[in-house]
Amino acid sequence: MTDDSMRVGVIGVGNMGQGMALRLVEAGWRVTVRDLLPAREAPVLAAGGTCAPDAAALAAHCDVVIVVVIDAAQVHEVLFGARGVVHAPRRPAAVMLCPTIGPGDVEQAAAQLAAHGIACIDAPISGGPARARDGTMSLMVACDDALFARHESLLRTLGSRLFRIGARPGDGARTKLVNNLLAAINLAGAAEAIALAEHLGLDARRTLEVIEQSSGQSWIGSDRMARALRGDFAPRAHTTLLAKDSALAMAMAQAAGVAPVLGGDAAALFRAACDAGFAAADDASLLRYLRAGAGKPPAG
Repeated sequence: MTDDSMRVGVIGVGNMGQGMALRLVEAGWRVTVRDLLPAREAPVLAAGGTCAPDAAALAAHCDVVIVVVIDAAQVHEVLFGARGVVHAPRRPAAVMLCPTIGPGDVEQAAAQLAAHGIACIDAPISGGPARARDGTMSLMVACDDALFARHESLLRTLGSRLFRIGARPGDGARTKLVNNLLAAINLAGAAEAIALAEHLGLDARRTLEVIEQSSGQSWIGSDRMARALRGDFAPRAHTTLLAKDSALAMAMAQAAGVAPVLGGDAAALFRAACDAGFAAADDASLLRYLRAGAGKPPAG
């Protein structure tokens, strides 16, 4: 690892970005962070990192900039806005894009970065804050071989589950959206099944135990429904996130001439739950939404 490659910036230190930044500091990387909320930067500063007043100032001192913001609009702002990465007096060698955004947005960002002499690593992430913190999350990486080789040590510090998707920017995003559409389908199905069990007068906890040892099991269903049945709805992954991701996945599918039926149903369910007031709630609250009668047939 060279001195240059030890200088890493992380823009967006919320649930995932903060864990990633702390992991890098702990592993010996020199880390600079930037977030709109100073309280999110504070743990990284306490651990030995530094912060920057804007994306351009951060990029000027980093070889790689990791972007962990929410959506494509935020990606565009931190990269190409008035004080974005491309306006740094000393530009980084590479930008690593971790948000779940559309593949077209990744392709556009990669082309614009290339015009400024900056390489792009398409690397959406999965696993949650705890796995971001301990370096065991999954990364779906699309970039050319030389770029991957140059930054492989950084990627492996962040994720023990490193999937080499290919060289085409956008393929990491495509893979992540396929995965997240299935996650939405699985969670929607699990919530619907537990709501049905309750409606039938079954013990929902015992029913979940059966599902977890049988053919209906899914990781996200087990994780979310176990918490929901304990009454633990503390926000970890907001409902709006899978609503966004499933909508992006359906748009991607439609652009390819495909119309996934179950995916469309799950996307509609998450959108309806958000519209009903569950957008900022943990996505385990999908069970609450279905308990309220969303799954009942119309009267008449």
